[in-house]
Amino acid sequence: MKKILLLFFLLFFLKITAQISDTLVLKNNDIIVGEIKTMNKGIVQIETDYSKDDFKLEWKYVKSIGSERVHIINLSNGNLLNGKITKTKTPNKCEITNVETQTKSIVNLADIVRIKPVDDSFWHRLDASFDAGIKLTKAQSLQQLTINVNLGYTAKKWYGTAMFKQIQSIQDDSDPIRRIDTDVSYVHLLPKDYFIPLSVVTLKNTEQDIDLRVVSKAGFGKYIIHSNKKYWGIASGLSFNHERFTETPEPNKSLELFLGSDLNLYDIGDFSIQSKVTFFPSLTESKRIRTDFSVDTKYDLPLDFFIKLSFVYNYDNKPKPGASKDDYVFQTTFGWKLD
Repeated sequence: MKKILLLFFLLFFLKITAQISDTLVLKNNDIIVGEIKTMNKGIVQIETDYSKDDFKLEWKYVKSIGSERVHIINLSNGNLLNGKITKTKTPNKCEITNVETQTKSIVNLADIVRIKPVDDSFWHRLDASFDAGIKLTKAQSLQQLTINVNLGYTAKKWYGTAMFKQIQSIQDDSDPIRRIDTDVSYVHLLPKDYFIPLSVVTLKNTEQDIDLRVVSKAGFGKYIIHSNKKYWGIASGLSFNHERFTETPEPNKSLELFLGSDLNLYDIGDFSIQSKVTFFPSLTESKRIRTDFSVDTKYDLPLDFFIKLSFVYNYDNKPKPGASKDDYVFQTTFGWKLD
């Protein structure tokens, strides 16, 4: 009986040991053994058998990494590798074996921008966040509700995002204010930090009398900066604008160019800042140009909660007659994220 129990224990131990294949060595010489879930935006997440929740730590504190599993690895020079990671005797470096070409290369850890296991499950590839804000005042019975929902999915060579934002305000002796933004985007990653962006964006806005605007975009872009501290990408291409205004039966259709910039800073403590600006000079409407601008500042709290400050600005130099040329929204919200 003792031999059977001993054999069972050994088999169980070997099974657990076989499942644990990833190792992180920190700069203070602490060792974490487990299963790397992801490394992105300067944060590495690893699951262990001795902790209820996954460990999350800053990538800059890691001095050595090893894993026998196959990962998708993005480098700061734009290279995209599909390989295994081996520890080296030199601190702050690792050896990556490309499983497609069987070539080996020594890489600085600071040059690794993203690590994603190839065999990752659907839920580990999914990011989600929800935040909301409420404002109530006795004066003029003001009631304002803000809701923001964000989803993201990361695959081997592409990622997709979906966003929904709604602001609704009701006040005595004033027309109701309503604004709804949605954005569904797909980005296909190419070598050397080039990418192909595709998206469909919609807007409903009472301030500019927009009953519904649908903008479909396709273009080509490149990350000018892509590191563990920040990224900056620019893109350009064509967009088709289909818009319908309040009390105007006929829709307006136009073909536009788009020029966009996306800057994301995420190595500033518990803060992260993302700024986007896109210009839409029209090709079919003389001298018309539109601009969309946004800034999101997020402060992370314990238990994956966060506080977010957001500013959104829209400009159209040729709006519907009688409508405002621009509209802006400043909001403070409280939310929770799943990643």
